[in-house]
Amino acid sequence: MTTFRELNLELSVCELLRYQGITELTPVQEQAIPAVRSGQDVVVQAQTGTGKTLAFLLPVFEKLKKVPVTQALVVAPTRELAIQIAKVASLIGETMGLESLVIYGGQDIERQKQKLHRHPQLVIGTPGRLLDHVRRHTLDLSRVNRVVLDEADEMMRRGFLEDVETLLAEVAGDRQFMLFSATIPDRVRGLARQYMRNPREILVKSGNVTLDTIRQLIVDTSEETKLDKLCELINSQQPYLAMVFCHTRQRVSRVTLELAKRGYLVDELQGEMTQAQRALVLKRFRAAQLQILVATDIAARGLDIEGVTHVYNYDIPNDVESYIHRIGRTGRAGRQGMAVTFVNARQYALLRKIEAGIKARIDKDVSERSRERAKKREDYRKKALQDKKKEQEKKAVPLSKYANRKGASHKGRNPRSRRQKPSLRHGKIKKDF
Repeated sequence: MTTFRELNLELSVCELLRYQGITELTPVQEQAIPAVRSGQDVVVQAQTGTGKTLAFLLPVFEKLKKVPVTQALVVAPTRELAIQIAKVASLIGETMGLESLVIYGGQDIERQKQKLHRHPQLVIGTPGRLLDHVRRHTLDLSRVNRVVLDEADEMMRRGFLEDVETLLAEVAGDRQFMLFSATIPDRVRGLARQYMRNPREILVKSGNVTLDTIRQLIVDTSEETKLDKLCELINSQQPYLAMVFCHTRQRVSRVTLELAKRGYLVDELQGEMTQAQRALVLKRFRAAQLQILVATDIAARGLDIEGVTHVYNYDIPNDVESYIHRIGRTGRAGRQGMAVTFVNARQYALLRKIEAGIKARIDKDVSERSRERAKKREDYRKKALQDKKKEQEKKAVPLSKYANRKGASHKGRNPRSRRQKPSLRHGKIKKDF
């Protein structure tokens, strides 16, 4: 495995990465960094959590000049992803004496204008807010010669194609274009054909790239028992930081409320929250002031939070991409993680599609299997006892036939007649047995 020292990066950058516990390149970094360094346009297909942020930031920073001109642009589909990229960029830029800036909706636009006035070498942002500043003439892209489009498939899914094309029309004609995406749908491929020159295509198969450090488990449950099962697992597994994924904002709010009622340190992350609310929740979660963060897929897109030990798919994801994205929140930087997915009997077809997509069979929870075996043993024991009881009942004396005979006197019968024929009585009992 290639190390970052072998890339001939600045020593200070290598030291920064080593301090972060990063010494060896991931497969996407091994393939993408030399291509980006060479100046080629690149289309990189790689899943979330494979290290693609460093794959484009490191070679881009190497090419930046220490002059007050914006020379590179990174476009991300969500605020959270833009912030995540910006944090890494800030560390690298500070080490190399270069400035970066992140801009997205929800921030004070006047403050953004003041910061843009300093002309940072690298600007990171979401399409809408970047375009807003271009139209206000507070962001000049005319000398930008390196453009990165991250999570391009998500960008297209959110309807940002037109905004992206408008931004690309503003940058320098001799630009280098880098496109990173988990999947390459037709719209992404069309964008590459229109704006790239003989791009190099790099495919990093997921295989188990993002899954090797994650233990994946399936837990059978019903809607009625799911919350109790979640609490049971949290109590037994004791996560340091856990993320719980639900399909809708309503589900997120309900699960958050129920967990809070039971005394857990929990909060929610969903699309209707303001940016200030989201930032506060994430700050508390990163500082471990919260143990559990309940979120929708969209709200958690691109989050990179150190220390997430467990992911719980309260609602099973609808596709493989969402599954990989969710569980990729744990098991990062070589650390071990745990991903638990709740399923009911009607969801096994969807589970099999996910397993086919990740090319692996997901185990059932060991404790769940133990309970199933114990239940089968108990059911077998109960059945054996019932069978034995039925057998004994078949052989038992029909006491009702004789219940009125003991010590009874009957009209028209000699009360001593029973004692006069003991052999018949004993014969009858013997016959019954």
